[in-house]
Amino acid sequence: MTALKKQDKEILKSKYINRELSWLKFNDRVLLEAQNIENPLYERIKFLSIAGSNLDEFFMVRVAGLYSQIKQEVDSLSSDGLTPDEQMSEVILETNNLLNKQNKIYRDLILQLKKANISIVKPENLSKSDQKKLFKIFNEEIYPLLTPSAIDPAHPFPFIANQGRALVMRLNKKNKKRVLNAIIVIPKALSRFIEIDGNKSFKKFLIIDDVISFFASEIFPDHDLDKKMLFRVIRDSDVEIQEEAEDLVRSFELALKRRRTGDIVRLEILKNSNNDLIKFITNKLNVKSEYIYEIEGIVGIQDIDQVCKIKNSKLRFKNFNPREVERLKEFNNNFFDTIKKKDLIVHHPFETFDAVVEFLNQAAYDKKVIAIKQTLYRTTLDSPIVKALITAAENGKTVTALIEIKARFDEEANIQLSRSLEKAGIQIVYGFAKYKTHAKSSLILRKEQGKIQTYIHLGTGNYHPVNAKIYTDLSLFSSDKKIATDVEKFFNYVTGYSKPRNLSKISISPINLRETLNKCIANEIANVKKGKNGEIWAKMNSLVDPAIIDKFYEASNAGVKIFLFVRGVCCLRPGVKDKSENIIVKSMIGRFLEHSRIYCFANGKTMPSRDAKVFISSADLMPRNLNRRVELLVPIENQTVHEQVLDQIMLANYLDKKQSWELDASGNYKKIKYSENDSFSAHDYFMNNPSLSGRGKAKLKMKPKKLNLRLIKSGN
Repeated sequence: MTALKKQDKEILKSKYINRELSWLKFNDRVLLEAQNIENPLYERIKFLSIAGSNLDEFFMVRVAGLYSQIKQEVDSLSSDGLTPDEQMSEVILETNNLLNKQNKIYRDLILQLKKANISIVKPENLSKSDQKKLFKIFNEEIYPLLTPSAIDPAHPFPFIANQGRALVMRLNKKNKKRVLNAIIVIPKALSRFIEIDGNKSFKKFLIIDDVISFFASEIFPDHDLDKKMLFRVIRDSDVEIQEEAEDLVRSFELALKRRRTGDIVRLEILKNSNNDLIKFITNKLNVKSEYIYEIEGIVGIQDIDQVCKIKNSKLRFKNFNPREVERLKEFNNNFFDTIKKKDLIVHHPFETFDAVVEFLNQAAYDKKVIAIKQTLYRTTLDSPIVKALITAAENGKTVTALIEIKARFDEEANIQLSRSLEKAGIQIVYGFAKYKTHAKSSLILRKEQGKIQTYIHLGTGNYHPVNAKIYTDLSLFSSDKKIATDVEKFFNYVTGYSKPRNLSKISISPINLRETLNKCIANEIANVKKGKNGEIWAKMNSLVDPAIIDKFYEASNAGVKIFLFVRGVCCLRPGVKDKSENIIVKSMIGRFLEHSRIYCFANGKTMPSRDAKVFISSADLMPRNLNRRVELLVPIENQTVHEQVLDQIMLANYLDKKQSWELDASGNYKKIKYSENDSFSAHDYFMNNPSLSGRGKAKLKMKPKKLNLRLIKSGN
């Protein structure tokens, strides 16, 4: 897309919110949870840390992409009509606003930590006895790891790795008019904070950067420290792979090496740093002034949660242990008997992820099981899922693992994982070179009474045991023959490029997932025209795809009521006259990370309804998910599971006020107001109520007779 007339750009801007700016608004909501006094102190600090980590990744990938486009003089426009230069100007402005807010929140949390007997102190403010303790720690644990480098023609400027920190110093030779410029790259092996006091009820921490500069005279004898500056770099970390690469693993290994030396896209420094040193460093690193971002207190805010060491239950969220899956108990925890009876859905993290692990464990040891096929997108080398697959192979099962090595920032781990599994006798498949396989599926073939019976697990999240404790996701277990046949076709597609034909129930991107969603939206429009109810409830992480957004606009104009629960990026503008007046967008930010993707269509009835079409999916509504990834969209047809997903999970998201924000037409989010008597929290509801999968599942008591658009509006 080339340059547009001003009028055309305004039309695009009125239709879509910029993706990068929407992401920054999302991180702003995360950051504001660090300010939320209803969260315990340690959890507020954790949100501050998460916001910092999020911003790093945003710069490593999204901002790096914009810089690359600018560098290459790309003239393509974003969906909202902005050039890369225009987007970058907006991103820089919004990032600085975000960092100003971060600085303020940091100052406030430091004061709150002091009240909780946790202090971050400077070495020069320690008592003489504590300074002696610190000197001992420095000599024994810090100094041996440091490699101070002079900066002169004989000593080239050292390489600073991505997310690396360094101290640059200007020192004067004692009794001589000689200046030494030096740099110390701070090893990542060193802990960010040093605890100087052993008191159990009072913690005193020092930042490692301050400790190193405090002992500059020990590092550079016969010199006096004149000026110092701490800085941190963020580099372009996106990985590009040539589609025609014959050896995908080798190609990725080379790309990962390039990632470590990518261009600097952000230089982070402390506020009020010395101007001479700023100029010195920017010249050495070849960094433009607009790449510099000033931080208050601590460079690399994502490390701040390391100070949360006092054991005090009042400073953390109340402990929560996931529940066992009730339905399994009816069949002595035998998965095959349970699933064969009827479909089963498990709601993580409220119900234990161990159910997924145990499903594969039972398959690994079951003598009737002859084969297992498994996708792995993000997991760990010591994952119980991986151990179960290895056990299955050792027990003579035919095991196939489809490993997506293109999972961003997990590429190296997945390459290691693939090699470990191959050694165990598991057949490894990497899928497509040009598509990421993002679908989450297990397929188990079991020989029963001389016939093959297929059991499947389909999920909205990854097979990652740590993420499963904090991400809200869904696991569907089924032995439905038509779905099983479709999943078999899916595996043949990703392992052998055999494009599936005549799919009965599931939809696969990039083949027909978009088409299925479009047909469902069109059906809602048709129902409204027939005088029936038209309604869409959809839950996802991101809504970016312009074509899908346009279909939502079309449906809204036709009179379809649309409720969108979008945790992160949303490029749709709700509440615009003659475009999206019937659309409401909510974002839930709370204790758990909303991650499940659920798409519900009223099908002529009033929601929630037994007749509604309900789907779960691995796919967000983004061009990459619909066009360039292999994803699954799975219909929920069993009535019990249908009710659990729509009448419980989606209705709870609809009713949530305590953790919800609402998006307005200008692209801004407002926290939904609530009172003490009307403060429903979806997360609290699912933590405090019985399992949704058992006979005693809890009905939502506040379920309204008729839902309307104004119910969730701010202040109503």
